[in-house]
Amino acid sequence: MRLDKFNNPDFERGRSGLVEACWRVLEGLFFNSWLPGSAWRVALLRAFGAGIGAGVTVKPHVRVKFPWKLTVGDHSWIGESVWIDNLDQVSIGSHCCISQGAYLCTGSHRWDRQTFDLETRPIKIADQCWVGAMAKIAPGVVMAEGAVLTMNSVAVSELTAWHIHGGQPAEPLKQRTH
Repeated sequence: MRLDKFNNPDFERGRSGLVEACWRVLEGLFFNSWLPGSAWRVALLRAFGAGIGAGVTVKPHVRVKFPWKLTVGDHSWIGESVWIDNLDQVSIGSHCCISQGAYLCTGSHRWDRQTFDLETRPIKIADQCWVGAMAKIAPGVVMAEGAVLTMNSVAVSELTAWHIHGGQPAEPLKQRTH
């Protein structure tokens, strides 16, 4: 690859540079901090265009690349030190738990091209899913309803509804009762 040839002309940031700069400052000073409280974090995400449902909890030290590319359903939790690296849309359903230290990544690069082109794909997490602590979700992954991704696992493909998945890469381990 030739990083001097990298060009990213088709990437859509979704907001102006000024809005993005304002988010970066507020995220760095307050949102991604030790300061306690969830309600004000939810309000800040909404102010920057995130679709956030009722009863959502957002813990300290959470990072969100682009709030305007995030939707979270009702009564979901986002744990401490979660990183939502959403160059593309991330949709989290209702009654979901994204545990501490989880990483949701919507972007990668074409390592097979000298220009190292950026490529993004959305992540969709359906209702009643649980992403375990330190787990990672790759671009384009869909977690079907009730799916669980165990601690420190890596999801690179669709996770089956009402199943517990684990490993690197994650595979179905057993069925989950509901």
